[in-house]
Amino acid sequence: MGLTRIDDHVTMVTGTNVNWALVTEGDDVTLVDAGYPGDAQALLGSLAAIGRRVEDVRAVLLTHAHLDHMGGIPALRSRVQVPVLTGEEEARHARREYLEQITPLQMLRQCTHHAGRRWVRQTLSVVLPHTSMSLDDVTAVPYDVPLDVPGGLVPVATPGHTSGHTAWLAPGEGVLFTGDAVVTAHPLSRLGERPQLLPGVFNEDEELMVASLEGLTGLDADTIVPGHGPHVRGDLPTLLARAVGTSP
Repeated sequence: MGLTRIDDHVTMVTGTNVNWALVTEGDDVTLVDAGYPGDAQALLGSLAAIGRRVEDVRAVLLTHAHLDHMGGIPALRSRVQVPVLTGEEEARHARREYLEQITPLQMLRQCTHHAGRRWVRQTLSVVLPHTSMSLDDVTAVPYDVPLDVPGGLVPVATPGHTSGHTAWLAPGEGVLFTGDAVVTAHPLSRLGERPQLLPGVFNEDEELMVASLEGLTGLDADTIVPGHGPHVRGDLPTLLARAVGTSP
């Protein structure tokens, strides 16, 4: 587990090739995403690392319902009853009314090269035996309306990686939690560390992903905290343009 202090109120935590974030307001905490099932103890430990208790978590904000982003939620909820919030379409995905996720066959196809084999081994080690995980109790929230949670985060529609993918803006901090709409690195990427889309095997609709990013350029943010890779600061339209390959 690695902790990166973004500012006085935001901490990015890196688990097994995935990030989650802690947003504090006084003693209270909003959790953005929750890592893999196998990251559950690291998730709980990250709260202690910033001087907070599990009981201080007021809400979990979910960018999307892939196992590497919602996996730690059951362990958290076994300790404290906390609402899980996301957009309406992604709430359906979290309940597994349908599934948009890399298939076993697609994972097997990554084993033709060393980086892929290493990623598959790591992933299986933190997913099994929880591949059929779902979340029955998820609350859908409207987009573009600040929530009454620590940090006053705002849900922003970013469909494409999944049909209901939701980014989260912390307006007081100028921080945009992009989940997998934009990342800055991934074990299967050959682009190094820079704003980018995930490799295509993970994405439902890349054309829609690009359109979603174009809709983010007017947000008042200068820091991206992604689902994978290090955080990045800069002019938001420029960072997003780099991600879609329209800027060097």
